[in-house]
Amino acid sequence: MKADDLRTKFVDFFVGKDHKLLPPASLIPENDPSVLFTSAGMQQFKRYYTEPDQAPAKNIVTVQPCFRTSDIEAVGDDTHLTFFEMLGNFSFGGYLKKEAVEMAYEFLTDVLNIDRARIKCSIFKGDEINARDNQSAVILEKMGLKYEEYSRDDNFWGPTGNEGPCGPTVEFYVDDVEVWNLVFNEYFKNADGSYRKIDTPGVDTGMGLERMLVVKNGLKNVYETDLFEEIFDILEKELPLKKGKDDEYLRMIADHIKAAVMIANEGILPGKNEKESVLRKLIRRAVDYSQMKEFEPAWIKEVIEIIANQYQGINKEKVEKVIFDEAKSFSQILNKCEEIIKNRQEYSAKDAFNLFQSQGCPIRRYQDYAAMHDVKITDVDIEQEMRKHQEISRAGVSGFKSGLVGESKITTRMHTATHLLLKALQEVLGKEVHQRGSNINEERIRFDFSYPEAMTEEQIKKVEEIVNQKIKEDLPVVRKETTIEEAKKLGAEAQFLSKYGVYDKLTMYSIGDYSHELCGGPHVKTTSEIGKFKIIKEESSSAGVRRIRAVLE
Repeated sequence: MKADDLRTKFVDFFVGKDHKLLPPASLIPENDPSVLFTSAGMQQFKRYYTEPDQAPAKNIVTVQPCFRTSDIEAVGDDTHLTFFEMLGNFSFGGYLKKEAVEMAYEFLTDVLNIDRARIKCSIFKGDEINARDNQSAVILEKMGLKYEEYSRDDNFWGPTGNEGPCGPTVEFYVDDVEVWNLVFNEYFKNADGSYRKIDTPGVDTGMGLERMLVVKNGLKNVYETDLFEEIFDILEKELPLKKGKDDEYLRMIADHIKAAVMIANEGILPGKNEKESVLRKLIRRAVDYSQMKEFEPAWIKEVIEIIANQYQGINKEKVEKVIFDEAKSFSQILNKCEEIIKNRQEYSAKDAFNLFQSQGCPIRRYQDYAAMHDVKITDVDIEQEMRKHQEISRAGVSGFKSGLVGESKITTRMHTATHLLLKALQEVLGKEVHQRGSNINEERIRFDFSYPEAMTEEQIKKVEEIVNQKIKEDLPVVRKETTIEEAKKLGAEAQFLSKYGVYDKLTMYSIGDYSHELCGGPHVKTTSEIGKFKIIKEESSSAGVRRIRAVLE
C-alpha cells in the first residue's frame, strides 16, 4: 500500500461515518506558545474540547503534517522521524469511547484487512489521581478484543503544557507495534495540578501514517515506505554513502532534508531564534553527515524535487534558496574549521567547544579533522564542556512554554484584529503582502508578514488608522462554509491556500465586505468589540519578513 492510498482510505472511511474533512493546520502553531511546531493533529482543535459549540463540526477527520524537535537526535534508527503525518479523527460531543473503538477496529480489519489475531489493545489501569478506564475495558471485552492495562505514562494523554484537556487512552497494536492511539478527553487539568471532569468529553485519535505503512506492508522500518524510496536512491547515487553500511547517515539526511523543506516552506529562515535555529540545525546536520567535501547543490535539488511531488503546496524555488544558502554557508564553515584544526599541534576539549561556539563546527568533525591531520587531542571530555553549555542554555529559557494559552476574550479580539491588520497592510504596502506567522497572548499581538524593507512612519500610521476606522465602523464578522472556488472569487486570504485544493468545504470569516479570510476562528461578532488598536513596534523578523507588535487599548 502506498502513502496516498492510506491517506485516501482513512479520509473516505471517516467521511463516510459523518466526519467533516478539514485542511491541515500550519506547522507553525497559531496562538499556542506551548510548542514550537505543530506536533499532533489535535493542536488546532484544543479549544473545542472545552468549547464544543465553537467547533466547525461535531466530528472531524484530518491528515496533519507534524514536526517533533524531541526526535532530532534519535533519527537514524528504524522508527524515529522529525517530520511525519498523523491521521486523526476527532469528536467534540458527537461520540465517545464505544464508537471510537468500534470505528478504529472496523478500519483496521475491514478496510486494511488486518487479521484480527494480530490486534491487541491497552487501557489505562488507573492510579491515585485518575480512576481506571472501566468503560473501555467493558467495550473491549464485549468485542472480544484482548487488552492489557498500563500506567499513566503509557495510557493517559496530556495535557500540552501545565493545563488543558486530557484523559485516558485506548491504544491499538498490530504485531505488538502501536499503530493507533485513541484519547478520551474526559478531564481538564488545572494549573494547580488538580483535575476536573469536562462537561462534554471529546475524542482525539492519532495514527502515524508512516508507521501504519510499515505494519500494513510488512516492512522493517519507516524508511522502506514509498515516501523515502526515491530519496534513498538519489542519496546513494550522489553521496559517498551506501545502503547497509551507512543506513544511519542516509536516514538522517533524508529525514532532515524533508523536515527542512517543510519548515522553510512555512516562511521560516535559518537563524538564531528557536524556530530558526531548528531549521539551521536540520540543514547543517544533513550537510555534515553527507560526507561531501564541498557544497554540491545537485543532490539537494533532486531530493527537494521528489518531496515537492509527494506533498502539495511546496514552493520549490523558495525552499531551494533557503536550504542552498545555509548548506553552502555551513560547508564553508567546515572548511574553515578544518584549516584551523590542522594548523594546530594539539587540541583540548575546551578548544573544541570554543570552536563549536565560535564557528559552529560539530564536535564529530573536530575529532575527524584532528585524526586526519595527526593533531593530538589532549583530553577527551568534550561532553563535560557540552553539558556546561546545555545547563546554561536551559537556565536561560526555563519557564518558556510552561503553560497552555487558551482563547480568552482579549485574545479573541486580537485574533480578529490580525485579519484587519493584514488587509490594511495590503492596502498600504501592496497585495504581495502575506501573513508569515503570528503569536497572540493576553498582552500583545505579534504579526509577521512578507515585505522586503522597513515600513516608514507614515505607512505605520496609515495602517493603524485603517484598522481603527474599520473597528469604528462596527462591521459584522460572519462565519461561512464555502468552497475554494467561492473563496478565490471573493479574494479570500489564506496563508496556505495551496493546501486546500482537495477539500470540499472550508470555513471563511468575512469582516463586512472588507476582509475575507479562510480561518478556524475564534472571532468577535462585530469589530467594535475589538477596542482601539495600536502598533507599538515594526521591526525585521528575518530576511524578507517584517514583524509588527501591537496592543489593544
